[in-house]
Amino acid sequence: MSSMNIHEILKYLPHRYPLLLVDRVISYEAGKDIVALKNVSINEPFFSGHFPHHPVMPGVLIVEALAQAAAILTLRTENTTNKEDTVYYFVGIDGVRFKKPVMAGDQLILKVSIQRQIKGLWKYSARAEVDDQLVTEAQLMCTSRNV
Repeated sequence: MSSMNIHEILKYLPHRYPLLLVDRVISYEAGKDIVALKNVSINEPFFSGHFPHHPVMPGVLIVEALAQAAAILTLRTENTTNKEDTVYYFVGIDGVRFKKPVMAGDQLILKVSIQRQIKGLWKYSARAEVDDQLVTEAQLMCTSRNV
């Protein structure tokens, strides 16, 4: 099990502010799973327009954060880093459930495990938690394409 700081994460994800949604990797085991962290700050640009009187993180961004954690896990599993000629895309998102809102000030824990990998198609089981409580769960499918 290993961890990664933000400088290492930037080698694996092409995303940058305001769409970089992984602040730290707490642990990962290549070929198996990853646990990552997103600090949800009131300074996030989406809070000014998404229920400004009750700052809730948009569900689509929680799913995106899970996908970014999955991308890091995939690249670590393949023993490679982000390449400018390759992009990882969603090809499916199933069974998404939002159990509880994520608020400004929360620490979002992203847990993703590889379910299977066949011919460049990766399927993951993903869940996001705040204070050890499930807030979002989904099955994600991704693949890479040369651009």
